[in-house]
Amino acid sequence: MLTEINICSWPNGKEEDVKYHDTEWGVPLYDDRKLFEFIVLDGFQAGLSWSMILKKRDNFRKAFDNFDAKKIAAYDDRKVELLIQDAGIIRNKLKINATINNAKVFLEIQKEFGSFRKYIWQFTGGTTIKNKWKTMEEIPVSTPESDVMSKDLKKRGFKFVGTTICYAFMQAAGMVNDHVVSCFRYDEVGKEQES
Repeated sequence: MLTEINICSWPNGKEEDVKYHDTEWGVPLYDDRKLFEFIVLDGFQAGLSWSMILKKRDNFRKAFDNFDAKKIAAYDDRKVELLIQDAGIIRNKLKINATINNAKVFLEIQKEFGSFRKYIWQFTGGTTIKNKWKTMEEIPVSTPESDVMSKDLKKRGFKFVGTTICYAFMQAAGMVNDHVVSCFRYDEVGKEQES
């Protein structure tokens, strides 16, 4: 007898989205490079679907030197032109330039705080906010925490970090657990907190 597994409705049965939901979304991230990757990808998602970003994720990794902030911070106009020609990524010059700018700011934050992780996790008090949503419709697009994060990132010079982008980043990086309570991942991601 098969038992049906409950999951959040947003993956809509799309294979790549389901895999991402089941293995990554909401899992607390503490690695600076991964945190940078997620904040960059969430910036590229602005105005687009997350499904599109996931499909192009490997191309983004190749195009942006596996999200090595030091390498990206050194990109010149020639590299920007190459990226604009790369059909494997989102070819938006503003977002590409924002990524280079954000890499520079990211490195400054690392220097100031010792790590980006220390800086970014302060917005949730260093722990995952465990929400108790029953339906996807209850989940907000922003919160007071994402408002504060957005404001501080912008003040430091980050681009494409509005409060909605920041909240999507918080969800992806496990700073909030926004799996609905009936989802099989709801309790699992809570156990994946760093000890």
